[in-house]
Amino acid sequence: MIITGYKYTNEQDAIDARELCDDYYGIPVSLDDVTQNWTEYQTANLDNPIFWYITFDESLRVVLGEPETFEVTIPNPF
Repeated sequence: MIITGYKYTNEQDAIDARELCDDYYGIPVSLDDVTQNWTEYQTANLDNPIFWYITFDESLRVVLGEPETFEVTIPNPF
């Protein structure tokens, strides 16, 4: 599957990017809020090497910059 987003070679970089977005948008407002993160990252664990990524949303551009396009291996459901 072709994804437009932000690709990271280690999980900590993906966590740091998520936290940058949280800080920028002031999420969470309080510790008991339902919304704890502005965005979330995923793991492309079927790819070699494994990588982490955040799928693009226009709200992320101001924080994370220009997205890139890359391929992610999705498991066959059958």
